Amino acid sequence: MTGRSSHARPGRTLRHVPVPVQPASRSRIDVPTDSRDIAGDFAHLHRIEVRFADTDAMGHVNNASYLTYAEIARVAYYEAVSGEPLPLATHGAEEGMILAQIAISYRSPAFFGETLAVETRVDRIGRTSFSMVHRLTAPESRYGPSRLIAVADSVLVTYDYGSDRAIDVPAELAVAIESFEGRALRG
Repeated sequence: MTGRSSHARPGRTLRHVPVPVQPASRSRIDVPTDSRDIAGDFAHLHRIEVRFADTDAMGHVNNASYLTYAEIARVAYYEAVSGEPLPLATHGAEEGMILAQIAISYRSPAFFGETLAVETRVDRIGRTSFSMVHRLTAPESRYGPSRLIAVADSVLVTYDYGSDRAIDVPAELAVAIESFEGRALRG
């Protein structure tokens, strides 16, 4: 992760997470009312073009592809919040995030050639983890009117790869997320 955590080893230099000056503009893609939709708006919007490789024998996006879409949106969210690329353990990062849990509710199929909007927000910051919500929608296309595609809830744990354990969410990251979201999320 970035910033200095309470578990950092002496002499270790970690990057600082800059705090955005203003909260992100909010997003809520308009789709027909769906009682299964999640309420509220989102701090981050990322568009993903559905590739042919994302589809299955039934001709629609395979359910496993939605995990990748959520991952792409998570990384883009982190980079928007921090202003830096996601630190990767394979490139020397000693701290990072691990996806501990994800639940996806599928609402409508998506198809090759569509561009999906993935709206993302953080709903909670705990001691060693935080929760993200993703809302995937498709615009009106040759496949029909705009629609809710899926919703996903995930939990990410901040992690120290060297000691192989969860660590406190760095204060700098928590402040940056709250600033980006424009609201308090801890406690």
